[in-house]
Amino acid sequence: MPSDAALTTALSRVRDPELDEPITELGFVSELRVDGGRVDVRLRLPTYFCAPNFAYLMVADARAELAAVPGVERVHVALEDHFASDEINGGVDDDRDFATTFPGEVVGDLTELRSIFDRKAFVVRQERLCQALITGGRRAEELPGMRLGELPAIPETTDYLERRTRLGLDVSPQAALLLRPNGEPIDANDAPRQLRFARTVRVSIEGNADLCRGLLRTRYDLEEMPP
Repeated sequence: MPSDAALTTALSRVRDPELDEPITELGFVSELRVDGGRVDVRLRLPTYFCAPNFAYLMVADARAELAAVPGVERVHVALEDHFASDEINGGVDDDRDFATTFPGEVVGDLTELRSIFDRKAFVVRQERLCQALITGGRRAEELPGMRLGELPAIPETTDYLERRTRLGLDVSPQAALLLRPNGEPIDANDAPRQLRFARTVRVSIEGNADLCRGLLRTRYDLEEMPP
């Protein structure tokens, strides 16, 4: 039988696609039950009208991550209190994609949407890493010339390299630190502008995450939320 710890770790790999935070830290997992090899999970979101495409991605990703845990034989992930709960839950259970689940309402799958948010998360994680490097003693002017092999072993480095790998970008030690999401290096002249833009994206995402936590806490009358 899979352990609660292994299942929680699997769920922590599922992120809100817009906020780039684990659903476990956002408080979106309301219930986790294990019965032998069967796992049942319930997810909740901050509002009744949260975007169904985002919700679908999180439900589908949670199911996939849990199914990959050794000892898991059957997984059921249920989204609760959402206007499209029935459609999303049924679509994921039946292994249907989003377009098939909502026929006539969307064109194609969610691959491009996921890619957009992966690139957005890359920009934010790069900015966070740069701020951590500056706090650690690096000068801003040094950053455009830095290589990945020079990065310290800090959480921001790990997060950045994970998203860089996910986008298929060069993660070799000699690769340039500062890149655009398409892999194009950012030169010294453009670096300040690019990092200022990235900072606005980060502040926006962090503000939305705080708002979502507040809405979830109010909606479900929660006294405590994950940090």
